[in-house]
Order: sequence, then C-alpha cells, then structure tokens
Amino acid sequence: MTSDHATTIRELLAFYLEAGIDCALGDEPVDRLCAPDLATPNIATPAPASDGPITAKTGTAPVAATRQPPPRTTTAAARAGIAPPPDIAIESAREAARTAPSLEALRTLLESFDGCALKFTASRLVFADGNPRARLMFVGEAPGRDEDIEGLPFVGRSGQLLNRMIAAIGLKRGDVYIANVIPWRPPGNRTPTPQETQICLPFIRRQIELVNPDVLVTLGNPSTQTLLETREGIMKTRGRWFDYDTGTRAIRAMATFHPAYLLRSPSYKRMAWLDLRAIAKVLEDKALEQPASK
Repeated sequence: MTSDHATTIRELLAFYLEAGIDCALGDEPVDRLCAPDLATPNIATPAPASDGPITAKTGTAPVAATRQPPPRTTTAAARAGIAPPPDIAIESAREAARTAPSLEALRTLLESFDGCALKFTASRLVFADGNPRARLMFVGEAPGRDEDIEGLPFVGRSGQLLNRMIAAIGLKRGDVYIANVIPWRPPGNRTPTPQETQICLPFIRRQIELVNPDVLVTLGNPSTQTLLETREGIMKTRGRWFDYDTGTRAIRAMATFHPAYLLRSPSYKRMAWLDLRAIAKVLEDKALEQPASK
C-alpha cells in the first residue's frame, strides 16, 4: 500500500467519524439505494441439504428445534430494510403495544416490529434496565453508541453519572427502572425525527403502564416534551411536578436535566440535585402512605 493510498483511507475514515458513522453494521457494504424487487420471490436460493425425511408440504427436511433468537425481519419490505409509511407504522405500533400483557411480551413485540426504520441501522434493541417493579422510573430520549453496543440504556459516561445521581438519593441502579422513548440508536446519534418518535411512543407509554412506578422522571427536553405533552423548554419544566395519566391512574412526574447535558454544563448539577431531593421526598411520603391505605 502506498503512502498516498494510506493517507486517503485515513481521510475517508475521519470523514466517516465526523458524519457520525462510527461502527460497521455488516461484513460487506450494502447499496440501500438499489432495493430488490419486493414483488419477485427469491427462487434461486436452494433448500438446505439434510439427511432427515422430506415433508410433503415443503419438499425439505424438517430442521431440529434450537434455541435461536427469532429472526429480526419477516416481510419482504423488512428484508430490504424498508419501513412502512409513518401513518401505517404508528397505527401498527398502537395496536401492538395495546396487546402486550407484560414487559417481556412488549420486548418480544418490539424485537419483531418492523415499523421504525431505525431498527435497520441499529445494532440491537435497547429495551430497558433495572427493576421492573421499581417505584422510580427514568426515561431518556434514545440510545447512543455505547448503549447500541451493550443493548442497555445509559451505560456510557452519561449512564455513569446517572448511577451517581441515583446513589445520591440512597438508591442503586437495580432499584430503579431505566428506559428511552426510542429503543433504537439513531445513526450518528442524530435527533430522532417526529415520525420516529410517534412510531415508538405507544411502546414507551405501554412500558410505563406496565412498570406502574410511583414517580416518573423524564431526562432532558425531548423525553419531557414527548411524555409530559408540553412545548416548554427544560429550564421551565425541570423541578415542577406533573401528572402523567396512564388511563388507570395518575403518576407523579418530574423533568430534570439529561446526564449528558450535565456533563457538558456541570454548573447545572446543583439544580439537578434539587430535583433529586424533591423526588426522594415524594418517594418517602408515598412509602409512608402505603401502610395506611392497606
């Protein structure tokens, strides 16, 4: 390899990093501008060889059951990495989320849901972490690079700060429940589009209903505006109490700064500490109320 060729490669990689392309999604490049003909069935792929008996229905041998994860995509459009139109995807998400009787069922639905295009560029689903019966639930906006790699929310530098914030009020990460409005990482950590947010919204709403915490904390402006249905900025909404209506009960909700913002602007940590103290006080009061209500 010549020195000029090596320099060109370094410059190209630097360009990719600046554009937010910081990980590979496959071993070979894929030209997504050249989508296959979805109407044409794939008849060129031969059936796998097997020594077992041939079935009448398929003409191939049955495959022994193994503990393999379900395929991420099942439709022709999904195989091509194409999501349905937003209005269809939003309605599909609402119907799917409504049917989930448990958090595990909701996760399974999200694993097979192909309505959001972010699924096709993310490495994996980032569903949640923590105690599914927690009294305190935190919700951010979307996963970042570290979360996309680990498959868990808030595991990078902002996650480490969130852990310290949780510890400051006498709790551990395993005592709370942590999730995001968007369960897939947007490419290059870009801001999710309004359509992507609306498609994912029914799932996080159902997640909150199933966890049913005593206190819901929205981290940062996007999750606050989405879940608390306000257009005010985080400077005006933080530290204030809202009622989050699940349809069956009202959950006390408060907005505070996203840990990533506090890393960039540490002078606001004092305000976040005041928010955490208020949250801890409500949790304490509710704990005292519970024996009397039984």
